[in-house]
Amino acid sequence: MDWQPQLHALGLVGLAALLGMLVGLEREIARKPAGLRTHAFVGGAASLLMLLGRFVIDAYQAPETSGTIRSDPIRVIQAIVIGISFLGAGTIIRVRGERVEGLTTAASVLFTAGIGIAVAVEQFVLAAGCTLGGVLVLWLIAKVEQRVGLSHTADSPADADRAEPAPQEPTTRDGRAS
Repeated sequence: MDWQPQLHALGLVGLAALLGMLVGLEREIARKPAGLRTHAFVGGAASLLMLLGRFVIDAYQAPETSGTIRSDPIRVIQAIVIGISFLGAGTIIRVRGERVEGLTTAASVLFTAGIGIAVAVEQFVLAAGCTLGGVLVLWLIAKVEQRVGLSHTADSPADADRAEPAPQEPTTRDGRAS
């Protein structure tokens, strides 16, 4: 058995996870629920699923088709997007009526899946550029919003993804107020 393709794929999954962590770093700094680990898993998982799709196509492609793929690799991407959508939905919450939190985190998780897919199809410049772009959007745009007074705060009814969570009363291990 030739291990080289699997070792190459393992390296691609690792690269996708690393690039995902770079996007997740900003979410971690902002103390959001989806940070380094979540984004690493999303990037790595997207890359892994794409690569497995490629391996499955290669394994089951009939020799008489002369290179024609009878499978649709786009369906793998669709499955990734559906799975990530459920993960993203879990980060979005509505607080006190109109205020919604977690939209940027959900979007960054979906974007990280795209980075993983780009790595899986060996589009390294695209993956690295998107990682840099994603981090810049998360970090630089937030700084610009703060500078011009558009920063989302807990008092804003708009997307308050960057708002600090409300302080909670300290509790003991059994859940009682201390």
